[in-house]
Amino acid sequence: MSEQVLTFDKAVKEHFSMLELYTDAIKIAHGDSHPEAIDVRKLFEQMKEKVEKEGTENLNLTDEFEQLREVTNHYSIPKGVCVTFARTYDMLSKVDKAYHS
Repeated sequence: MSEQVLTFDKAVKEHFSMLELYTDAIKIAHGDSHPEAIDVRKLFEQMKEKVEKEGTENLNLTDEFEQLREVTNHYSIPKGVCVTFARTYDMLSKVDKAYHS
């Protein structure tokens, strides 16, 4: 059997509610030692606002994903962070991959 491809619409439905919580949590918990967490939160908020306003079809999030990959070093999990931080980067990576599929 082939692995089912995660569409962007499905990725939004599966991950955005948790990303709403997690991006805020890592910003609060790790923002001082990992300022990129603050950028991740801002970029996620921009993406969420666009999705809510425009829907998921024909949506242009190219700049946001490029910036996310840059600030997260392609979703590389820093040493010494909590599980929530790691899960946030994992979810963002999955959403990014789904967007570009």
